Amino acid sequence: MLIPKKVKHRKWHKGRGRGKRIATRKTTLAFGTIGLKATTEAWVTSRQIEAARRAMTRAVKRGGKIWIRIFPNKPVTAKGSEMPMGKGKGAVDHYVSVVRPGTVLFEMAGVDEELARKALTLAAHKLPVKWKIVTRDMM
Repeated sequence: MLIPKKVKHRKWHKGRGRGKRIATRKTTLAFGTIGLKATTEAWVTSRQIEAARRAMTRAVKRGGKIWIRIFPNKPVTAKGSEMPMGKGKGAVDHYVSVVRPGTVLFEMAGVDEELARKALTLAAHKLPVKWKIVTRDMM
């Protein structure tokens, strides 16, 4: 699973105004010929990214090349199951990647388009975002 090696601050604020902005970075294909683009906003966990990567890799039978364009660098905290109110913020539980509408999540190259579409669709079903498949000629 993907986690940061080192973080400047161990616990982060949640942030305000979620879902109100569209992506300004990672909006076009940079490496591959076909990619998976988010059309809605979500927090994608490192487990979900790994599950999607495995689904894609198995679908193309370890052929071609896959790029993961998102990285989970935001820590999410959680308290114990039967903790009373108060007593401070919980410990870091997992890491998420903040995905905004328009972000390219995964890219592929080196496989035919039909197989790549199938693999990206399988991967997309593991993720909590609505999505569309984009190609170089669409951009």
